[in-house]
Amino acid sequence: MAHEPETSAPTSQGDPAGGPAPGAAGASAARGTLTGKAALVTGAARRVGAAITRALHGAGASVILHYRSSGDDAAQLAAELNGVRPGSAATAECDLLQPAQLPELVAEATRAFGGLDILVNNASTFYPTPFGDLTEIDWDDLVGTNLKAPLFLAQAAAPLLRARQGLIINLADIHGTRPLRRYPVYSIAKAGVLMLTKSLARELGPQVRVNAVAPGPVMWPEGGLDEAVQARIVAGTALKRAGSALDVARACLFFATEAPYVTGQILAVDGGRSIGW
Repeated sequence: MAHEPETSAPTSQGDPAGGPAPGAAGASAARGTLTGKAALVTGAARRVGAAITRALHGAGASVILHYRSSGDDAAQLAAELNGVRPGSAATAECDLLQPAQLPELVAEATRAFGGLDILVNNASTFYPTPFGDLTEIDWDDLVGTNLKAPLFLAQAAAPLLRARQGLIINLADIHGTRPLRRYPVYSIAKAGVLMLTKSLARELGPQVRVNAVAPGPVMWPEGGLDEAVQARIVAGTALKRAGSALDVARACLFFATEAPYVTGQILAVDGGRSIGW
């Protein structure tokens, strides 16, 4: 399920599935609860990242939309959100594979909204690396985007988040615990995100909560997927249906608005796929 690097998490991350367009991301129940808060979402311009951004914004947060190469999409989404609430959305370009750039990305939040309350590590790279053919370049890219960048971005953001009793949400994957065949490097990186979440929860508590959302089949890859494969994936879920980006966004909204005593936890949003492999 190839997709644009550092733009949007693969949304199912290896178990890509389809669902309805995110729309307002179901934020109505939490509307206003994040008023006065600022959120930075990596890979915010498209797909799941855009759904998460809309959900947090719909709940009242001001949002910084990170992008690397989807500048037009990011600008369009920011304009949409600013049309709803003027001055509530800004964009920031950054190559997450360059750790030296990450403090400046965090500084964008301070310049735009005076601080940072929520960091969502959503940006991801996803493609197969069959064992025997994988390269060091593959390793550096997949581990760099999926694991190294969230770690160093969290480190850069930690002072601001501590000052505001903030929250980090990492986008993990059900394949962090059950490896996806032909995707060993990606699976290894996402397994690291699970431990990263737990480790950061210990390192940053009590001021900062750290949790993760692990999607299952919530969005099919942009390049398409054979219908028979889609049917097999859906059949492997307990709910016998695919999810959507909205389901992931709702889980993020739960951590941001309804879970003040939850940290170090991984929430699978997979229709029960991980219990019936």
